[in-house]
Amino acid sequence: MTYCVAMRLRAGLLFASDTRTNAGVDHIASFRKMYQFQIPHQREIVLLTAGNLATTQSVMSLLNQRLQGEGEHLLNVPSLYDAAVLLGRTLKEVVARDTPGGAQGQGVDFGANFLLGGQIQGEGPRLFHVYPQGNFIEATEDTPYFQIGESKYGKPIIDRVIRYETTALEEAAKCTLVSFDSTIQSNLSVGLPIDMVMLRANRFEQAMQPPHRIERDDPYFLSLRSGWSAGLRKVFDELPNEPWFST
Repeated sequence: MTYCVAMRLRAGLLFASDTRTNAGVDHIASFRKMYQFQIPHQREIVLLTAGNLATTQSVMSLLNQRLQGEGEHLLNVPSLYDAAVLLGRTLKEVVARDTPGGAQGQGVDFGANFLLGGQIQGEGPRLFHVYPQGNFIEATEDTPYFQIGESKYGKPIIDRVIRYETTALEEAAKCTLVSFDSTIQSNLSVGLPIDMVMLRANRFEQAMQPPHRIERDDPYFLSLRSGWSAGLRKVFDELPNEPWFST
């Protein structure tokens, strides 16, 4: 299992992913789940992956191989919508190749989810959730974020805090890390390190920064974790008890 979050705000885009994969309690490993594609001053694209690791790695390998060909690829498609179409088509190709004779029916799940976002010169920042079937939806101002993987534990804080118009990227990063901490506390299949990237709208940096990696001993994350826990306990203690129980 994994946990990935991507947000499209007026200020720009934020992407975050954990690095844990597991196939049981005695087989835990770390794999990168964030990938970046860029032409300086022209396009910035980030992909997050969740699901069957063999499927996601095959999809990413094909996408990278095809960058060198003459056909359509992530560095020449005219829009982020076309990038989502290309990703969905590649995902369907890999799943069809790896499931001969209906392996899905034998209990093997080759499915995967992707979050694809970024900006191409000539259009604004965009964000898509690509489903295992290859179809996809786009983030809107009403629903400015997507989660894939183990999403339920980290969703409440995002729902309460994130607003398309008013949330700054720095606030979004803080909210996202609290969301990850809540998930890590409740589910052993999600774990540090966390990779995070922020893309400010319409900046088109000369070189996209590599993901900022948050390790177990990261002082900011540790202070955020302890502050959030203490704050929750303080607010809980200040809430009134149910009146009927004391009568």
